[in-house]
Amino acid sequence: MTQTKELQVESFSLGPLQTNAYLLTVPGENKGIVIDPGMNPQSLLKRVANLEIEAILLTHAHFDHIGGVDELRKLKGCPVYLHDAEAEWLTNPKRNGSQNWPELGGPITTVPAEYALEEGMKLELLGLSFQVLHTPGHSPGSVSFLHGNRLFGGDVLFKLSVGRTDLAGGSENELLHSIHGKLFKLPDDTIVYPGHGPKTSIGYEKEHNPYV
Repeated sequence: MTQTKELQVESFSLGPLQTNAYLLTVPGENKGIVIDPGMNPQSLLKRVANLEIEAILLTHAHFDHIGGVDELRKLKGCPVYLHDAEAEWLTNPKRNGSQNWPELGGPITTVPAEYALEEGMKLELLGLSFQVLHTPGHSPGSVSFLHGNRLFGGDVLFKLSVGRTDLAGGSENELLHSIHGKLFKLPDDTIVYPGHGPKTSIGYEKEHNPYV
């Protein structure tokens, strides 16, 4: 498949934890995909009102990353992609963490994902190819989506920080292995779009991130 199309990335900071949701579109085409539609997704839903949404891609299933899944899925009739290690988290508020922080909005559930993600999988969406990297550590089913020099990494690697590992299924050793063994093997000019905070690059984090 030729990769001549240009990918446009729009970011939405959603919910009490300011989780980054990303809308990916191709200029001139009336469709898109959404990565991690978080809580209080009104601004995102307004933006996609006139778009066909091909898919919802989840980097992982913590509550702040899935809070808008149900609304978006029902509005657009689009399938959800999630790693099998967290297959039950969409239906179980204890597993996704929403039950543990009731002050942030109460239990969050939605029906299971239509498609299971796994390491090395290639997703053909928007006429483009996205590679799936299994990057556990923050959570067991954490994945990163790579298209060209753009990486959508969820809560694995942040600008000058890394994802927390003290939640259920987290592992500091696994997180560092994911970062050094997979992400840091990507070219230095790879742009990282994280689950929280500003974007960064692989080269910048290799040189400046104190946690790795």
